[in-house]
Amino acid sequence: MNEEKYITIKELAELKGVSTRAIRLSLKKYVIREITVKGGKSFEILLSSIEPELQGKYYSKIIPTYEVKQLPVPTDFHKPNKAKIIALARLDLLSLWQKERKNQSNKTQFDKDFLSAYNAQVLYPEIYAKLGNVSIGTLQRWKRILGNSNNYELLIPNYHYEDYSRTCLTEHEKQIFLKLLLHPNKFSIGKATSLTQYVLKTQGAEYIPAPPTFRKFANWYKANYYDKWTLLRDGEKALKEEVIPHIKRDISKIEVGDVLVADGKRLNFQVINPFTGKPCRATLIGFLDWKATALVGYEIMIEENTQNIASALRNAILNLSKIPKFVYLDNGRAFRGKYFTGSAKFDEIGLKGIYEKLGITTVFANPYNARAKVIERFFLEMQESFEKLLPSYIGTNIENKPVRLRRNEKFHSEIHREFVPTIQQIIQMINSWLEYKNSFPCPNNKSKTIQEMLNSIEKQEINPRELDDLMLAQEIKTIKSQGIRFLKSDYYNDALYGLRQKVIIKYSLFDLSYINVYTISGKFLCRADRITLTHPLAHYTGEINDIEDYKQKIQKQKQLKNKTIKACKEFLNIEDLEILECRLEEKEEEIHLPLPSIQQIEIKKEKPEKYNPAVRPLFKTSRERYEYLMEHGCTCNDDRIWLKAYKESKEFKEYETKICTD
Repeated sequence: MNEEKYITIKELAELKGVSTRAIRLSLKKYVIREITVKGGKSFEILLSSIEPELQGKYYSKIIPTYEVKQLPVPTDFHKPNKAKIIALARLDLLSLWQKERKNQSNKTQFDKDFLSAYNAQVLYPEIYAKLGNVSIGTLQRWKRILGNSNNYELLIPNYHYEDYSRTCLTEHEKQIFLKLLLHPNKFSIGKATSLTQYVLKTQGAEYIPAPPTFRKFANWYKANYYDKWTLLRDGEKALKEEVIPHIKRDISKIEVGDVLVADGKRLNFQVINPFTGKPCRATLIGFLDWKATALVGYEIMIEENTQNIASALRNAILNLSKIPKFVYLDNGRAFRGKYFTGSAKFDEIGLKGIYEKLGITTVFANPYNARAKVIERFFLEMQESFEKLLPSYIGTNIENKPVRLRRNEKFHSEIHREFVPTIQQIIQMINSWLEYKNSFPCPNNKSKTIQEMLNSIEKQEINPRELDDLMLAQEIKTIKSQGIRFLKSDYYNDALYGLRQKVIIKYSLFDLSYINVYTISGKFLCRADRITLTHPLAHYTGEINDIEDYKQKIQKQKQLKNKTIKACKEFLNIEDLEILECRLEEKEEEIHLPLPSIQQIEIKKEKPEKYNPAVRPLFKTSRERYEYLMEHGCTCNDDRIWLKAYKESKEFKEYETKICTD
């Protein structure tokens, strides 16, 4: 048994006229085996597994010419059936002629009698129906072509059988017709035909082809040169999406939670703007998990604010309990011009630093490459199965807007139930729809639902506080008596009591029950909760919860009042009477006027002196306060904190060094 023949990658590349890299990328098509070469490993391809025409080409290089003639010609699968039928009929007629001619003494006379009977359809009428009249010269030519072979494919006719390419249009007529047909303004075939006929008529043409002739040629050209047709009529985007083969990704190479795909969608329904109270169209910034095809995080954006992108990622991380390795972003319109007027590049709006701090690698899609973004398909599904169900749906454009919004549609306007949801209501609706959507089988793993794919994620410990600092939207507000006023609500925390300054608040429209408050310099102050309204007659008509809420708020007012009174008393007790007496005596000598308060102070001095920690001097310098505390000790927590901080200061270190030197 002969050993099967293998060839190298380089040999196959030479046969196909391509690079070795192209062969390596297409090795799955062939039967291969692994071999060891200098410097590593490589592959060899089984010769019998490559294309038949390439096998013939390979043997033609290594076998002498006279032997190659005996090799079977590779089957041309592109020949029409009619050509194959003719070739088989030729072979049959030739075989019958040679068989009967072999035993004839007068071969010339036999040839005449044989062809006369054949051409008269007396002999072999079925073959005649396929071939028609045949001459002796034709039989001799077929015999020379066939030689010693019995391969009928050698007798296949060589003329064209593609009927559509055979047209009576001249080259001049084709050029005029194609210039109109392939115009970027996309003339229809009928209009291009009529214009071509008019041009030919003005040029004085004697014969003008009929419209079916032009249409037949146009259909043939479109079928055989669809790439040129698409590029010239529809542009590069259509060429890329409709003609050039797509790259199919192997989604099994990634895990759930590894890659998030981000994009924005202009919602096709109205919501209540929380800042103005009026209906508006919002924008959804979403992050979709590539493997699970689930929307894991989103943010509703009312006004242009690039911080919403970070807020949407924050929600995705909290929902997944995992920080993704990659985020696939649209580098074209979505984050630069589609939703943010005059926005700079992604690298210049402060978001790249947030991603890098979290260890996320950003990957940018090519502009206008919609097929590379799987989230586009998700948004289309959301439009069809969610947005169209809402009463405030207004359509994607003017052409497909609801009937009630069209002119003179009074009936639909009257029966329409007007309802425009708030942001919080829309978030609840979207979350409910996502539960429904995630109950379907995952496209990338039919054995599990989308939700089961999400549940398979290995959770990480996420610090929400760190994400809040980085990613929440922010505004500058002023603290007032009721706390901070935001979106027609008041937010308060005891840490804001007594402050009247500008602060930075960070918030998410997903949860408006609280806001985070920072100083202008960025220091965290507190988390302020939204103040709830109190029942106006809690003790008379309210329930137990209303009464308890009222009691707690009254108690809080008393506590804050007592806090202020206590602080003021402590402040007033720090005046040192001895210091005050000295200053008053100096003042008395200058103006020579007796002061009643001096007499009272002198009376107090007659009492035996006793150290009172509540009475302490006013310190001019930090060193005086330090020496005082070292002598009398710390009497309160403020003194201890101050003393600890002072011992770490530069002034104390210099003071300590001087004492040691002395």
